[in-house]
Amino acid sequence: MENQVNRRDFLKLSAAAGVGFVLGEQTTKGSNSCKKETLPRRTLGKTGIQLPVLSMGVSSNHLPVVRAAYNSGVIHFDTANGYQNGKTEEMLGDFFAGKDRDSFVLATKIYEKTPGDLSQRFAEKFETSLKRLRTDYIDILYYHDVSTTDEVNCQPVLDVMLKLKKEGRVKHIGISTHSNEPEVIHTMVDNGNYDVVLTAYNFNQQHHDPLNAAIKRAVESGMGVIGMKAMMGGYMDKERTQKVNAKAALKWVLQNPGIHTVLAGYTSFEELEECLEAVSDLKLTEKESEFLTSVNKHTLLYCQGCRKCVPQCPQKLPVPDMMRAYMYYYGYNDPAMTRDIISAFPLSQNPCSSCVQCNIRCSAGFFVKEKINDMMRIRKTPDKFMI
Repeated sequence: MENQVNRRDFLKLSAAAGVGFVLGEQTTKGSNSCKKETLPRRTLGKTGIQLPVLSMGVSSNHLPVVRAAYNSGVIHFDTANGYQNGKTEEMLGDFFAGKDRDSFVLATKIYEKTPGDLSQRFAEKFETSLKRLRTDYIDILYYHDVSTTDEVNCQPVLDVMLKLKKEGRVKHIGISTHSNEPEVIHTMVDNGNYDVVLTAYNFNQQHHDPLNAAIKRAVESGMGVIGMKAMMGGYMDKERTQKVNAKAALKWVLQNPGIHTVLAGYTSFEELEECLEAVSDLKLTEKESEFLTSVNKHTLLYCQGCRKCVPQCPQKLPVPDMMRAYMYYYGYNDPAMTRDIISAFPLSQNPCSSCVQCNIRCSAGFFVKEKINDMMRIRKTPDKFMI
């Protein structure tokens, strides 16, 4: 039967499987899974975890795709406390309930920047995440969306994470970073307490040299390195007429042996199939290489996270975060994640109203004011239309 179904059929069948017998072969004890593909693996630094080079970033409730990914050999699933107000963590908790705990690796992220008792709020959010995920421990816990040295060294948060790790309720601790990545990573190495970094890494970034140097130093120190934002939004334009070559983008990231696995946010069987095909042979084809060369001539949806815009804005707006939200909405077509990002900041209804013209000169060529206005319109959209 296995030879009679192609990969896409397999993904759909395995997603629908409730008791793990679609291809006539059960694998992991209690996993309810079908026959898994053999995916290339790399060791996640000093954690010792052997991870397939393809992992899954889960920001919304795409249960059939999660099931298909798990049945296809993906074992590492990454989410966050704030995604869809906790519904994503709940979905993963329900899916993995009853499965062999050694058959999957769970990571979640906590965003907490409000002044005050950071340690208490961080600890409370962790307890909520643990309950939603229906597990005794989290494999990797991240302090989410860190971009400064001070945040890396935030002692109240670090104390909580180290305490949870000592108690065995967290196996490994880390930081996720979307901007100023080289400085964040170097500071993590200097700090010496972190096990894993989750960093933006893709072929279109303008700071490859310092970022590669930071990643190399992290690996040499024993830190695990996980890449994200490889697809840069999935599309190159707001109108979604020019698709990013996902195979080329994913293969490019994995050419760096210091990237131990990549979080890909596939939300359909077709996207999962494309990613699985990419990691089955990491050698770039001529067509894929041509895409990587040609795309650098375009202004894409991906924000470089250089933060040069921040001091240029008289309103002190979280411009990089707004640009990231823009990518999620127009590129990934993920309104829930868009809302999660922009709702994290106390913004007025029209934060750019006092500026006749925008003084920001974006290194990526973005028309920042126009994009922010788009995001504010989305922010005012009723929740029922954002699902």
